[in-house]
Amino acid sequence: MPVCVGGCCEHGCVISDVVDLDATAVLAATEGLTRELREREVDLLRLVLQWADLHGDDPGEGRVLGSDQLVDFGGEGTPPVRELCWAELAIARECGVISIKHLAADALDLRHRLPLVWQAVQDLRLPVWVARKVAAMSRPLGKDVVGLVDVAVAAAADQAPGRVLSIAEARVIEADLEAHRARVAADAAKVGVRVSHARPGNAVDSLDGEPATRRVTLKLPTGAALGFGATVDEVASEIFDQLPEAERERLTRGELEVMAVELLSNPHAAAAFLDTARNSGAEQTPVALPKPRKLPATVYAHISDLVLDGVADGVARVEGIGPMLLEQLTELLQHREITLQPVIDLNQSHAVNGYEHPALVKHRTLLRMLGDAFPHSANIGYRRLDHDHPTPYVPPDRGGPPGQTGDHADAPLTRTHHRVKTHIPGYQVCQLGLGAYRWTTPHGLGRVVTPSGTRRVRLIRGPDDHIIGEIYPGPRIEYHPRN
Repeated sequence: MPVCVGGCCEHGCVISDVVDLDATAVLAATEGLTRELREREVDLLRLVLQWADLHGDDPGEGRVLGSDQLVDFGGEGTPPVRELCWAELAIARECGVISIKHLAADALDLRHRLPLVWQAVQDLRLPVWVARKVAAMSRPLGKDVVGLVDVAVAAAADQAPGRVLSIAEARVIEADLEAHRARVAADAAKVGVRVSHARPGNAVDSLDGEPATRRVTLKLPTGAALGFGATVDEVASEIFDQLPEAERERLTRGELEVMAVELLSNPHAAAAFLDTARNSGAEQTPVALPKPRKLPATVYAHISDLVLDGVADGVARVEGIGPMLLEQLTELLQHREITLQPVIDLNQSHAVNGYEHPALVKHRTLLRMLGDAFPHSANIGYRRLDHDHPTPYVPPDRGGPPGQTGDHADAPLTRTHHRVKTHIPGYQVCQLGLGAYRWTTPHGLGRVVTPSGTRRVRLIRGPDDHIIGEIYPGPRIEYHPRN
């Protein structure tokens, strides 16, 4: 039972007046709350499993491309579940569909492949997050050998999470040594150069944040890695030798290495610099470093006019990078060939008579919505989005009116969300205005999606069951009225 301190609401324990608690009461309340949180996490797994059980029937014959189908989300031995059923549960959970699918896979593995671990979780001996990591790392194992992991982890359930995961990792390797050798070989083959993508929170995260830099990963064979390191070191030293004395004292070794990598990214300039530097005599004037290449790119920067005019301080939001100080944006643009584009007034709309959304409409909608228009979608960005008609398009030869396609009728969706809306009966979406969409799920959940996010709403229905309005649990969402 929940431990209630200072008051309790009908939905669970609410701790209030914590300043009146002494040390003993704080400890008691903390223990009670910790247990309750674990119970709620286990309840969530049970609800996910029940949802899977409710959607384990085959959709039937006569399916069309993109329609629902049974899919194995968990490892070997788990029952298949309908692929598109998870979108509605994700809306109820207020998270992305991919996140709820991962949760479902872990829950199914625990119940069907790791029963001893699942019992330890239900007994609150093992945190849910630890059990989920064990389920995920053991998923590639066959059902006949995964029991080795199950027994070992269940026996260690009362140990610290790090020790439990270490034991689980060792048993996963031991259970299928050949599979692990294959993983090692596959990883060794995954060489390449990768630039990190900006994640929300990176600009201010105190642990993993990178507000001014981007991480480049060079996944190379050992010999190539050593050779690259030696080359960077050699070029950095050559740059150091060519710098004025004042510059040498100011720059760190890391900054010199960055200058070397930047120079090596332009091989012709690097070759010319190194040849000139090495052929010049000791009494010659130091060789000037070549200026960085200006690379063509399309950069969308959202900046307030007050910031540009110097009236107020602020930040710019750059698509694909995140928030930047104005001076950071200036530095970024110094390395780009700039092509000015006309200002796009997002308060205006554009419509055409055809079915396909033209590039201009797609561009305006994406600049307005900043990503997917599905409730609680985690998608941020413009790539790989379908443009759906919220109100189904009716061809002119079937009585459809002109101007059906435009900003007023354009919902950008990921392919999965588009399939959910198209093939699962009961989903309804109404575009309320430019950048505002009201969704209703098959079981009656109501959401309104705007560029500001997703809000829960209670739908008001008329006598004919049509939606005539909505009630917001809080301040009403503002959005552009339909033109």
